[in-house]
Amino acid sequence: MKAKKSLGQNFLKDEKVLANIANLFSSAKNDLILEIGPGMGALTKYLVLKKSPVIAYEIDLRMKEYLDKLNNLEVIYQDFLTSNLNELKKYQYQKLYVVANIPYYITTPIIEHIIKNVIPDKMILLVQKEVAERFSALPNTKDYGYFTVFLNHYFNTHLEFEVPKEAFFPVPKVTSAVIVLDKKTNIISLDEKKFGAFVKMAFRQKRKTLKNNLKEYWFIIEPILKENGFNDKVRAEELSYEMFVSLYQSII
Repeated sequence: MKAKKSLGQNFLKDEKVLANIANLFSSAKNDLILEIGPGMGALTKYLVLKKSPVIAYEIDLRMKEYLDKLNNLEVIYQDFLTSNLNELKKYQYQKLYVVANIPYYITTPIIEHIIKNVIPDKMILLVQKEVAERFSALPNTKDYGYFTVFLNHYFNTHLEFEVPKEAFFPVPKVTSAVIVLDKKTNIISLDEKKFGAFVKMAFRQKRKTLKNNLKEYWFIIEPILKENGFNDKVRAEELSYEMFVSLYQSII
């Protein structure tokens, strides 16, 4: 089948990689697996062997002839970004696992759409390697940014393994990687929209100091930064998620 460039389709064909992705989690009968963009079912055929029911969102109706042959699978032929994930509640699952080979150009919107509606217990995502590095970056590294902190509010994130270009057809121009996001047991309670806006403001001009980016709050947050060993030249990428929470809580 010819991949549609407009949908960012690159089909994963390497059976070893597919099996490794499926083996990254174990689910029980009362859990639910959500797959985004199953394509012809290369990964889906491993997921449906698990004890949990599998729900998949697929935008390309050409895949129907492949996916409808699989058992233990319900396919919703719809653009995932327009989906109402509140409907998943009807399955009364214990844990939710999200698995996806995400088109590179809509990686962030897909993750934001999920988190806005439901916080999965685990997400296993196949994304562009540079994106995986950014999502799992540590403070004081070039890849660390706003979205890293955003994800750290909900998940413990780590890059699991790289996937070479040759594992796909058509062969993409970039290397991919599998990233795993595990839901935190204690997610700090705060206004997530306002916290996100605060962090985004801190990173708005990455080369500038926090004193510049957060000048309207500086007189409040400066003492806290000094208590934690930072001076007025500190930049956003030097601060941990926990430090951002402390600063945010000081201004509300």
